[in-house]
Amino acid sequence: MHATLPLLKATDFPAIRRRAVETLQVNLGYTCNQSCLHCHVNAGPNRREQMDRATVDHVLDVLVAKDIRTLDLTGGAPELNPHFRDLVREARSSGRHGGVHVIDRCNLTILFEPGQEDLADFLAAQQVEVVASLPCYLEDNVDRQRGAGVFDKSIRALQRLNALGYGRDEGLPLTLVYNPQGPSLPPEQVGLETDYRRFLGERFGVVFTRLYALANMPIARFGSTLVSKGQFRDYMGKLRAAHRPENVEHVMCRSLVSVDWQGFLYDCDFNQMLGLHLHEAGQRHGRLHLEDWLEMDLAGNPIIVADHCYGCTAGQGSSCGGALA
Repeated sequence: MHATLPLLKATDFPAIRRRAVETLQVNLGYTCNQSCLHCHVNAGPNRREQMDRATVDHVLDVLVAKDIRTLDLTGGAPELNPHFRDLVREARSSGRHGGVHVIDRCNLTILFEPGQEDLADFLAAQQVEVVASLPCYLEDNVDRQRGAGVFDKSIRALQRLNALGYGRDEGLPLTLVYNPQGPSLPPEQVGLETDYRRFLGERFGVVFTRLYALANMPIARFGSTLVSKGQFRDYMGKLRAAHRPENVEHVMCRSLVSVDWQGFLYDCDFNQMLGLHLHEAGQRHGRLHLEDWLEMDLAGNPIIVADHCYGCTAGQGSSCGGALA
């Protein structure tokens, strides 16, 4: 049972508007082989929500019609969606510029799940960028946050990806993702990346392209944990106090649209989890769908903001592409 989160209230976060959409971030479903403490999606093995083939087709239609260059696949474990590989193949061969760039938000341990034995080879063959969660380079910290034995499996998965050229070849980028263990802001990204490279390289021979340092959002599973420990208000205060106005210019929602497993649109993945739908005229049932987007232009559209947005602008900033500053 998760603690009840405080209701969203009017926020003084700055008003912002969209630019042209460059990235379509698609949540293929909430099914996952892990149940991480920091997960803002509440994903896990018992979740059954999965995007169907008809909605996958709408994703492909939008990629072409809107000339979107990057498809960012997330979940849950996106690879567990039965249409994941078809979507990757068709996206890589579509678009007006020789194929869409595809990102797989991978938890690494999925490579060892039954039926996924050839997943790493598939990703390499399709030149999919792997963005892999590894919230620390120390075993105890990772296993505490993500489950017993996860660190060992993650290292073996990284070694397998390295053997295929990931993190070594220019066309096979491998990005690692750091999350703090609790209600604190991530350390400076550049210095942390140096520490990761040194430790993982010396201890395990692992190499990677870059590191993203992400702040934990005070929503869903992590937010409920904060509430249950009486830390929610303090963490929100920390995010507000660390707000840097210059980060507002670079937040990901200006050029990204988030899509849920049913095909409805949001300004970002966090708004998706809070049910804050992207607003525009012509919505169906009060919500904007991929099908509706084909008939309209979202550039200049106001972005729905709330207090959790301070998580993206605090300190060095945080987005799906790492630090902003």
